[in-house]
Amino acid sequence: MDVDLRKLRYFVAVAEELHFGRAAERLHIAQPVLSRQIRVLEDELKVQLFARDRRRTELTAAGEQLLADARPLLASATALRLRVGRAARGENSFTVGFMPGLIVTAAVRALSERHPSLVVNVVRPPGTTRSRSCTTAVSTSPYIRLPVDQSGLTVRPLLTEPRVAVLPADHRLAGKETIAIADLADEHLLQDPDAVPEWRDIATELRDGTRTPVGRFHAVEEKLEHVATGRGITVLPLSTASFYTRPDIVHVTVRDIAPNQVCLAWEAGRRGGLIQEFAALAGG
Repeated sequence: MDVDLRKLRYFVAVAEELHFGRAAERLHIAQPVLSRQIRVLEDELKVQLFARDRRRTELTAAGEQLLADARPLLASATALRLRVGRAARGENSFTVGFMPGLIVTAAVRALSERHPSLVVNVVRPPGTTRSRSCTTAVSTSPYIRLPVDQSGLTVRPLLTEPRVAVLPADHRLAGKETIAIADLADEHLLQDPDAVPEWRDIATELRDGTRTPVGRFHAVEEKLEHVATGRGITVLPLSTASFYTRPDIVHVTVRDIAPNQVCLAWEAGRRGGLIQEFAALAGG
């Protein structure tokens, strides 16, 4: 049986939203159509992908596995279309993907000066987490933040930067120069606790192994809206927090957690001279 990529896209939308109505809006299709397509996919795979009741939709073990496999598969399909299209048009181009807070101007300018006929594009990939999958799909050589699944990638470290706690401007810790991660143990973290293992370990111990449900956000901007209204806090790389400066939130350095690692990445099978040259320029 061949897997239909369109059904996989539908599945990923529902898996990320965990809500059929929101997923249907995101896909611009009717909810009954989406539900029917998911049932067809389950029938084709002969598994149940979602457990649903009146209050919630959750992924089954089979659904979790399909989500892990579907994202890189869809990203590869997108990358294939882009590469074939560029080849058909005879484009001489190089695309750099970046994330909020990261400044790529110097390396891009240097590459353009060395190759005047080369079209160097700079794009900010779509996606909730700017994941490796969507980044590598649209970029020849993207900047990424660890941790990501590095299978199939060549990854070159570029720099590290401190991570900060982003808090409401009137928060009890807002005036501090630095804080410890233990100072945040009682806070509601607006991201996957596994992304901040130092907080996860302390909070889990205090709460006897229980976890507070984490909201799902499509962009950093949404997360910061929740911070500003006092619904929780988040931990971000310093450059990202600085990029989103606004008067109703502040960021404070967390002194006892690991820094964020920024890397350059590209598909392991790609060994073109331009990629190596750009990597050298980006590494300074």
